[in-house]
Amino acid sequence: MAEAAEMADAAGGTFSAYRSRVFGERDRLWAALDNARESQDDALRGMLRENADTEFGKAHGFSRCGGVDEYRAAVPIADYASLAPWIESAAAGRRHVLSADPAVVFFKSSGSTGDSKQIPITRQFMRTSFFPFYYAAWANFVEHFPEAVHRADATLNLKHDPAPAVGTTRSGQPHLGASQVDFGQAFGEPLAAEPGSRAPWGTLPDFVDPADHLQRGYVRLRAAIEHDVRCVIGINPAMVAAVPHQLVQWWPRLVKDLYDGTIDGHPGSTPDPGRARLLERSAERAGGLLPTHVWPRMQLLFCWTTGLASLYLPRLREAFGPRVTALPAPVAASEGFVAVALDRHLTAGSPAITGGLLEFVDADEDLRPDSATQLFHELETGREYHAVISHVGGLYRYALGDVVRVVDRVGDVPRVEYAGRRTLSDAVGERLRESHVVTALRTALASTGLEVRNATCRVVDAPATRTGGGPAGAGPAQGAVRPRYAFALEPFLPWSDRETAALGRAVDAALSAAAPGYRSARGTGRLDAPEIHRVAPDAFARDWQHRVAAGTRPAQVKDRVFQQDDAAWQRLLGG
Repeated sequence: MAEAAEMADAAGGTFSAYRSRVFGERDRLWAALDNARESQDDALRGMLRENADTEFGKAHGFSRCGGVDEYRAAVPIADYASLAPWIESAAAGRRHVLSADPAVVFFKSSGSTGDSKQIPITRQFMRTSFFPFYYAAWANFVEHFPEAVHRADATLNLKHDPAPAVGTTRSGQPHLGASQVDFGQAFGEPLAAEPGSRAPWGTLPDFVDPADHLQRGYVRLRAAIEHDVRCVIGINPAMVAAVPHQLVQWWPRLVKDLYDGTIDGHPGSTPDPGRARLLERSAERAGGLLPTHVWPRMQLLFCWTTGLASLYLPRLREAFGPRVTALPAPVAASEGFVAVALDRHLTAGSPAITGGLLEFVDADEDLRPDSATQLFHELETGREYHAVISHVGGLYRYALGDVVRVVDRVGDVPRVEYAGRRTLSDAVGERLRESHVVTALRTALASTGLEVRNATCRVVDAPATRTGGGPAGAGPAQGAVRPRYAFALEPFLPWSDRETAALGRAVDAALSAAAPGYRSARGTGRLDAPEIHRVAPDAFARDWQHRVAAGTRPAQVKDRVFQQDDAAWQRLLGG
């Protein structure tokens, strides 16, 4: 009893310190927003001053940049490929290439080619451009859902995945995902441990195969069903959506392990026949376990709430419980933060103005090295923009590849939400962005009263139906082949053929309204009407499981608006 009391006192002390830190960072960001333009100027000047004597700083005249106009004139907008020679030099051990402060770790992030990026991470970057927003992001947890962070076992953190074997750069520096880094050890920040990262399932038994991501997921879930979990953290919403599927798929195995006191058949737990029978009865009544059966006091989901997730999150939230809240994860990537939610807005956050310079390019324009940019106070509500970041860690005018949407303004400061990747689907000049497709699907589903569990699309060829002889530019003649968009949609409840046809027409109209290029391509006959494929129940969850089983880390298996993988498309369609 005395030992338990000491542990409770220790946990209370840690929670008090954690609460003070996250509230302090949120308050500092709120205060900075009151003088937002000055905060941006200060962040830019600090970055230029710190790194003026680096190879990059000398090559681009940082010492001569008196403000943002000179900086924009001196440094072109860059993507990872453009900065790769500088980054690779730093990763090989060369000092003072991009930043005066040496990188202590390189974050791993998936590139567009499938190769892993090497994002240099310095202590100065973590101190000024990462930790302030990282801590502020948890303030809503602590203020409104303290039960989710007060106990180590109250949160099932799906993104926390310590690397069993750490990769390295050419110079031997750690190269791993941001979710795999121990911030306490690497940066001396013991309070930076995420909610749930110190749970009993945070360290897996020795028998678990480090390369078997499904087994790792099963063992974590097996341990978590013994505890009063109040929160699930996924960041990537596809990870959260996988949990109900895994409970249904694995419930006989889970119940047997719980009954016998085993972990994936291995000794290691206390048998609990009573709870095993209770869960078995719940599964039999419902046709499988739901999260709300396992954790009836669930309160919170934490993940991205926009993009494709906005179509399925309401029903997914119900599977976790009738009073579960979904809070948005920050608009951020391994390269840095764009915005973080300081209140309980369902989708949007305030710009991370103290962490570096934020620039934006109208999303309707192609992103070029010399694109004209706007600063945060120049953004228009309702419009979408490419996000470009600069920070002291060595990324300068770096195009994240993300598109953000301005939701509203609080005083002089816009709030933005993630709208999608900047990827364009442009078979015949339709120039569809991810946000166009998601917006069109949301509009079409609302107009037909239908719901989906997930969605994706791709361009396919279809025989043209227009008769020939029309005016020039009207489109191909009869018998020619022209492309169309095919949508793979998983209905929440079954749809009739009539409803499916009506949805196809509604999607076509909504895409025409959302994207001028699509409207033109349809009007001139360059693009045929879309087709709708109803896929089998749990088709997307099974495909997610397939990709994880093939070796991709769960955090990297994300929803895809545009499906480029032929094998995945055939799996979804049941081929």
